[in-house]
Amino acid sequence: MDFEKVLNSVQYRKPLVQCITNFVTVNDCANIILASGGRPTMASHSLEAEEAVRNAQALVCNMGAIEHVDSMLLAGKEANRIGKPVILDPVGAGGTQLRRDTVRQLIDNIHFTVIRGNASEIRYLAGQQTTGSGVDVSDLDEITEDNLSSAISMAADLAKQLDLVIAISGKIDIISNGREHCVLRNGCATMARITGSGCMLTSLIAAYCGSCKDSFLATCAAMAVMGVSGEIAEEKRFRNRTGNATFRNDLIDAVFNLTGEELKKGVHYEVYKG
Repeated sequence: MDFEKVLNSVQYRKPLVQCITNFVTVNDCANIILASGGRPTMASHSLEAEEAVRNAQALVCNMGAIEHVDSMLLAGKEANRIGKPVILDPVGAGGTQLRRDTVRQLIDNIHFTVIRGNASEIRYLAGQQTTGSGVDVSDLDEITEDNLSSAISMAADLAKQLDLVIAISGKIDIISNGREHCVLRNGCATMARITGSGCMLTSLIAAYCGSCKDSFLATCAAMAVMGVSGEIAEEKRFRNRTGNATFRNDLIDAVFNLTGEELKKGVHYEVYKG
């Protein structure tokens, strides 16, 4: 897969990404889009969300901003009308009745290009029993080498059902459009010890989808960039004996500085078809 070509495309095209996202992570989401070469806009008010998406190349609907569901519906329907990719981050899906109702409302009314979540969130969307709590993936839901085959099948079935790309992030990443399936083995444990690594990843996926029409390839490339950048930041953390706060900045810096050659050399992936 030509991840380097997609990386260069984002830097060349500088896609404008509209994010309706979590107030806890909004600054990090904006900064990682900037680091990738994209341009963020965080227009989330219901009186401007629909208009704002017309100038954007991609839209993020992040359920961490559950108070802005009306804005997501307005912007998402308009993005569908004009053919712009829409990326859903189903934060905490299944955790409360409000989130169960909201994610169903969003999926019923908007055709998403990509849904990116942790294993617990995606298992809930697939109708499987999950033990996830809040935004954290449950240890019982985590994807491992032992359950990898069944997790790929789950992602593929859900991707076919909803006609989109499913991206599961974790210790092992899975991306599927129902026909092709990519497994990525990059990243590090410290990525789970900062607030917003998932939200940042979703925003990065949107930037890549906004510059590449192949949403499966774009999603794989974005997740590869995030994983390789996490490893670069982790190496720097060990070398300098710093903590998770510095790691967050180093992660964004790694995305900013990542070259196609570094990405090609550092990524570990497999693609399956069928």
